[in-house]
Amino acid sequence: MDNEDELKFTDLIQRVKMRHNDVMPTMALGVQELKEDLGKKVGLNELPEIHQFLDRFYMSRIGIRMLIGQHVALHRPNPPPGFIGLICTRVSPVEVAQLAIDDARSACMRTYGGSPEVHVYGDPSFTFAYVPTHLHQMVFELVKNSLRAVEERFSNTEQDSPPIRVVVADGLEDVTIKISDEGGGIPRSGISKIWTYLYSTAKSPVSDDKQQLLEMPPVMAGYGYGLPISKLYAKYFGGDLQVISMEGYGTDAYLHLNRLGNVQEPLP
Repeated sequence: MDNEDELKFTDLIQRVKMRHNDVMPTMALGVQELKEDLGKKVGLNELPEIHQFLDRFYMSRIGIRMLIGQHVALHRPNPPPGFIGLICTRVSPVEVAQLAIDDARSACMRTYGGSPEVHVYGDPSFTFAYVPTHLHQMVFELVKNSLRAVEERFSNTEQDSPPIRVVVADGLEDVTIKISDEGGGIPRSGISKIWTYLYSTAKSPVSDDKQQLLEMPPVMAGYGYGLPISKLYAKYFGGDLQVISMEGYGTDAYLHLNRLGNVQEPLP
């Protein structure tokens, strides 16, 4: 296999990766239609085989796209400094979190016309090795959920919206990011539902125009995909995502990112 074959192979798998960019909204649409067909008679927790299949499917997809993306990125002629493929050896979680927060607040402004403040606590100079696109995706989803909860709780009141707090902690084993809000919390009976693919607290985006739906930005609000997919991204590199809620007050989300690099790929 010579250099020309290598370039052809790289171009081929890049086109394969791009061809499957719409898989998540397509699958989300299928799950929403399934949910509508089943109606309200079937409970969310009565279909564990669907959730198990989707967990396996999406974890495999994350792994495949990571491998393809890594191969393609290693063949870039001018890689960004500090990067080995998709992996940045000097990711600042505070800086990535701030970029994700800016994106989430922009989305909140577009939807509601306003956005609560978000305060970040942590050392911006602290860095570790991670995939910044994965980290951005997870923090964006968590902050977006908190912004929506706070905005919907306080938008029709005379009270000022309390700020959301994002804390970055540097541990020996994990880098942990905590997102805390005062958006009213989740009932204890609803905590298990937030990890399913058939549940969303946001209004469903399903419309009659299927093509328009597939062309929407992959924000996933209303699909019920944000939290379960974020948990898979965290688990892919040996981390985890936990949500602890205080009904009537707010929610804390803990995003644990493994920094030891001693975890095997958790493929099914």
